[in-house]
Amino acid sequence: MPYITGQFDVTITPENLSDTVAQSGLGRMSLNKRYHGALDASAQGEMLSVRASVPGSAGYVALERVEGALDGRHGSFYLQHSGSMTRGAPSLSVTVVPDTGTGQLLGLTGSLAIRIEEGRHYYDFTYDIAEPQ
Repeated sequence: MPYITGQFDVTITPENLSDTVAQSGLGRMSLNKRYHGALDASAQGEMLSVRASVPGSAGYVALERVEGALDGRHGSFYLQHSGSMTRGAPSLSVTVVPDTGTGQLLGLTGSLAIRIEEGRHYYDFTYDIAEPQ
């Protein structure tokens, strides 16, 4: 399976919650990303998060639509995030939502890891593109 790595920029903007969950303690943010390198793409998404009463513990879920080029193949796909922090220890899963690839990315599967080093965001993406049936 191909593996690529690169940098990305992200802007996170707080958003209003629905009236139903406004008092729940959840936070809602919009995501605007720009991926650089072998994944040359832009992405927009939504994130829900919550902080626990214990310092360093939290959780989030997010979906983002990625559109651009992956190793020169053009199309779009969705990424699904599920992350938690247990007293400072992170756990994160970011996977391609099945069957969301379009254009030359039909059949895309994979997982993406996020690293933050010296304030910069990096991705490590392992993926596969199945040949059409």
